[in-house]
Amino acid sequence: MARMFPVRRTVFLRYFGMTLESFNIDLGLTADCARPIRESRRQGMKGNREQPVQENGAKGERTEEEWRKYHYAKLYRKFIGITLVCSLVPLLLVGWAINIHYTRFAKTRMTESFQTEVEYHKRIIELFLRERSARLQLIAQTHSKEYLKEMGNLAHVFEVMNQEYGSISDLGLISEEGGHLAYVGPYDLMDKNYSQTFWFKNVMERGIFVSDMFTGFRKVPHFIIAVTRQEKGEKWILRATVDTEVFRALVENVRIGKTGEVYLLNEEGIYQTSPRFTGKIMERSAMPLEPFHDGIKIQVVEPDEKNPKAKKEIVATAWFRDPGWRLVVKQEYSEAFDEVNYANYATLIFLHLSALIILIVSILTTRHLVRVIKNRDIEADQLGRQLMEAGKMASLGELSAGVAHEINNPLAIILTERQILLDLLDQTTNVDEGFKRELKESLNQMDVQINRCKRITHNLLRFSRRTRSVIEKIDLNSFLEEMVELMEREAKSSGIKFLTNFDENLKPILSDPSQLQQVFLNLITNAIDAHDGKPYGTIHISTRADDEHQKVHVVFADTGAGIPKELLTKIFDPFFTTKAVGKGTGLGLSICYSIIQRLGGTILVKSEVGQGTEFTLTVPYQRPAEVQEGVAARQTG
Repeated sequence: MARMFPVRRTVFLRYFGMTLESFNIDLGLTADCARPIRESRRQGMKGNREQPVQENGAKGERTEEEWRKYHYAKLYRKFIGITLVCSLVPLLLVGWAINIHYTRFAKTRMTESFQTEVEYHKRIIELFLRERSARLQLIAQTHSKEYLKEMGNLAHVFEVMNQEYGSISDLGLISEEGGHLAYVGPYDLMDKNYSQTFWFKNVMERGIFVSDMFTGFRKVPHFIIAVTRQEKGEKWILRATVDTEVFRALVENVRIGKTGEVYLLNEEGIYQTSPRFTGKIMERSAMPLEPFHDGIKIQVVEPDEKNPKAKKEIVATAWFRDPGWRLVVKQEYSEAFDEVNYANYATLIFLHLSALIILIVSILTTRHLVRVIKNRDIEADQLGRQLMEAGKMASLGELSAGVAHEINNPLAIILTERQILLDLLDQTTNVDEGFKRELKESLNQMDVQINRCKRITHNLLRFSRRTRSVIEKIDLNSFLEEMVELMEREAKSSGIKFLTNFDENLKPILSDPSQLQQVFLNLITNAIDAHDGKPYGTIHISTRADDEHQKVHVVFADTGAGIPKELLTKIFDPFFTTKAVGKGTGLGLSICYSIIQRLGGTILVKSEVGQGTEFTLTVPYQRPAEVQEGVAARQTG
């Protein structure tokens, strides 16, 4: 949404910039240009007038004023139609395209976030079970049966196991016949025999077993972790019962919005923990059974005929290999994608409001344009003779002014619309502050870049007509800070950080800011490109005053790939580049070298492969007299 408005405004302004310019060319050029246009317009009006006179002679010939009104109305309709086609259609197409793209992107991100959360929760449960199983195995392998048979010893082991986590509710030592040899816990189980239980048979076969939830002799839901050990030809079992409440808290206390719930199912679809809203532990779930699968499976479940009141949900499942449990995480679809839906509604409202505003502005602007054309036509009729006499003399000047107008008119419109956007943004109260701040930064950057465009056109004219270089006082520290701000966003996208160390005692220098900007931007761009293939890096920029020699030293040091020693002597040669084919012309450093020389300075380079490159620029406080004389001679020669 943040990008749509500038694009639409640009399309709108571009069209009206061309329309205004076309009227300036049509009505404000020279007499030689204006006269044929007006002549052809009058001839067309007369030619069109002849036909209705012949067909409808009884009604009489229309007056000149009536024909003007007729053509102005026709022009008005054409302008409205063209404006709507050139602005509303692109607006709606781009708006809908961005809306669709954003919706897909946002849903993908939400799904990935949901998947990551499920994966993280699965790992926590796996770690819980694995850590308890490993600790129980360690105790069984490091303690003998005779040691554990002593109630005091077993109680000590039980206490040690619960010191850190407190997740074991009882601990028992069981013989291969199924009877207790020792037991520590809140239940009276010493006389119980487990030889016919399912978990006893599984642990005797596997050596380690994590059971499903069951009630057993204690008649409350619980599950156990049991390990076996072979000692002196006899097998014995060390069994720990996991505290059900601790385990349920681990699984169920994950809150996913207001409608999310997390629970475990076994292979038969029996709840191993209690869901947040429906069902209880040890009950059968209404969720259909599914085969084992690796990874996280995410699906959208629609309401069916059996349960029409159910809501659309996003459901993620993940299987544990041992035990065979299925982790289920689900949330109502509307809540999971609430932000996406809100953004879609806001986008649609914004699109329709923008279309309405464009329509209103088109009508008002077209009325103004038609009114301007009427006034221009009146003025053209009154001053036609004077323009014809003076036209030939003014032709060249008008055309030259038209070229400048062609360039500056869009920039002026952009500056005006930028101010309108700033005013509208200040008046808007329901806009996110972060978004408002970023938009203001973008609009301020627009102003900087427009001024840069003006400077670029000046540089082009200076190149073609050899205009004089602009020498100004420059605060080099502030100037470099602007360069860093300009390039910081591009650098961050490549993981590159700027570090600055500016001399606070540095005096302003007299130099050409446009040419220095070209040099600094080129060196910073090269430093960023030098980090290709690296996940991160730094660009260190520092200044140091040299009052003794009336110079300032500017250092650009990067942590990029570096330049081989055999190539250091060639980097300032025209068309020499170390970049890949298609990524560089080989002219950047050559131009920088020439500019620094013209400004009376020097540029040195040090580099080491794999460590980085350092460029040291020496710029005088003011251009030496002999350099100024040489430049002046070249400009006037």
